[in-house]
Amino acid sequence: MTRIESQKTEIEQPANKLFAYLSDFNNFQQLMPPQVTNWQSTADECSFAISGMATIGMKIIEKIPNSLIKITSHGKVPFQFNLDITLNSISENKTEGQLIFSSELNPMIKMMVEKPLTNFFNFLSTKLKDIKV
Repeated sequence: MTRIESQKTEIEQPANKLFAYLSDFNNFQQLMPPQVTNWQSTADECSFAISGMATIGMKIIEKIPNSLIKITSHGKVPFQFNLDITLNSISENKTEGQLIFSSELNPMIKMMVEKPLTNFFNFLSTKLKDIKV
C-alpha cells in the first residue's frame, strides 16, 4: 500500500465552516494549481486533467462532520485510490488540515507518481490557508 501524507496545515477557520466548504467539490477548483484543466464538478463528484498526467475522477463517499471527508477514485482513472481530508479543531477559529492518499500501486507506477502526487497534495494543503468562508 502506498500512502502519501501532505504536510499538516493550520487554517484560520472554524472546523465546521471548513468542513462545509470542503464537502462540496464545486469549491475545490479554487484550490487547484494552474496545471489542472478541464475541471467539472457537482457537489459530490469531480473530474479534471493534470498536465502531463491522466484525467482524474473523484467522488465523496463518506463525511464525518467537522473531522473527515473520505474520497475515492471514480470513473476512468489510471489507478484506484482513496483520499482522506482530515480536519482537527485546534481552537474556535483555527483548524489543522491534512490530505492522506492511499493506493495499491505497482513499483513502477509508484516511482513515477509518488513525487508529483506529494507535491500536488502539499500544494492543496497549503492552499487551504487561503480559504475564506
